Amino acid sequence: MHTLISACLRGVPPEVEAIAREEALVPHRAARAVTRGRIVIPANPVRPHRLCAIGEGCRVRVNVNVGTSGARCDEDLEVEKAKAALREGADALMDLSTGGDLARIRRRILELDAPVGTVPVYEAVRRAGSAADVDADLLFKVIREHCRQGVDFLTLHCGVNRDALASLQADPRTMGVVSRGGAFHVAMMASTDEENPLYAEYDYLLEILAEHDVVVSLGDGMRPGALVDAGRLAKTTEYLTLGHLAKRALAAGVQRMIEGPGHLPADQIGYNVRMLKELTDGAPLYLLGPLVTDVAPGYDHVVGAIGGAIACMHGADFLCMVSPSEHLALPDLRDIVEGTRVAKIAAHVGSLSRAAAKTKNREIRMAEARRALDWDKQFEAALVPEEARRIHERDGEIETCSMCGDLCAVKMVRDILKAPQERMEP
Repeated sequence: MHTLISACLRGVPPEVEAIAREEALVPHRAARAVTRGRIVIPANPVRPHRLCAIGEGCRVRVNVNVGTSGARCDEDLEVEKAKAALREGADALMDLSTGGDLARIRRRILELDAPVGTVPVYEAVRRAGSAADVDADLLFKVIREHCRQGVDFLTLHCGVNRDALASLQADPRTMGVVSRGGAFHVAMMASTDEENPLYAEYDYLLEILAEHDVVVSLGDGMRPGALVDAGRLAKTTEYLTLGHLAKRALAAGVQRMIEGPGHLPADQIGYNVRMLKELTDGAPLYLLGPLVTDVAPGYDHVVGAIGGAIACMHGADFLCMVSPSEHLALPDLRDIVEGTRVAKIAAHVGSLSRAAAKTKNREIRMAEARRALDWDKQFEAALVPEEARRIHERDGEIETCSMCGDLCAVKMVRDILKAPQERMEP
C-alpha cells in the first residue's frame, strides 16, 4: 500500500518537503522522523488541504473541536465556528457532531482548508440507537466511510479494553469515565461481555487505516476527569496498552499519535508526558489540557492553557483547544474565538521550549518594537494583534501607553542612554 511512511522509506515525498520548509527542518531528517513515528502529517490523499506537521522538531500545533449536539443542533453555526477557529490560527479541526445529519455536517467541515479529525464511534452510536447496540460490523463500516469521505485523523479508543475496565472496577474513581468515546466502549463491553472490537480486531483496523493513509489518534478513554482521580489505576493500564498499540501501528505503516492525559495536578504533568513518550517510542502526543484544577468553570480555557504549556515543555506536541464553556455548555462562537486564542498562546509558549526559530524570532521582534515604542510593529508581532490594538487605542494616540504616560521607564532610560552619544556627535 502507498502510505506516507512507505514513501518516506524510499525518499523525501513532496508533503515532507513542504513541512520541512515550514518548520525549518532538514528534509531527509523529517522523512526519517515520519518513518520512526516521531512526526505525523494528517493528509488523507482524497482531499487536498493545507498541511500540518505534528511532532518532533515541529512547532506545537492547535486543534479546535466543533460539532452539534442532541441538545443544540445548528450546523450553520458549527461551520461558522470552524471558520472562526481557522481565522484565529487553529491548525486543525475535529468534527464531534452528534446531532443532525452527521454525514452532511462532516462534508461541510471537510470543505475547509485544514486537516480534519472525527470520532467515528459517535456516529455508530447514533445509528445503532445506543452504545450497547453498536457491534463491530457497524463500527468498522462507519470508520471506512469517514476514511473515504476524506477525514485525516480518527480518534479511536482502542485502549479501552477489558483490562482497563477491570482496573477501573478494582480501583474505582470519583468521576468514573468522562471520555464520551471511552464510556461508549465500556457500555459495549458491559452489554456483550466481549472485548472492545477496536482492540480485538486491531490488525483489521490497521488495514483500513493503511488503505486510506489515515492517521490513528489513539484515544485516552480512561483519562481521569478530576484531580482526585489522577493517580488511579485505569489510566496507567491504558497507557501500557497504548504503548503496545502504537508500536503495532507503526509496524503496519500507519501514522499514529497518542491522546492524554486528562485532569492532572501541575506537578504530575511532566511525569505523565514523559511516561507516555517513553511507552510509545516518542509518538506525537495530543492533549486536551491537561486541566490543572477542577474549580474554575468559565475559565477552563485558562486552566487548560496552563497545563498545556507545562505539558509542551516536557514533550507534548498538539494541544486541543479548551473553551470557556468546558463542563458547562456547547461552545458558542465567542467561546471558540477566545478558546482558540488562549490555546495558541499556550502553544507558542510550548514552542519556545523546543528551539523553534520562527517562534523565538517573534519574541525578538516584539522586544525591539517595544524598545522603539513602535506600536505598529508591536501589533504585527502580537499573537492577537486586533485585541492589542483595541486596548492600546482606547485612550487615544500617545507615544507610550496610558499606564505610565510621561513616566514611561522604556522612554526615560532610552533617552538618558542616548543623550551622551548625541552630545559627542559633531
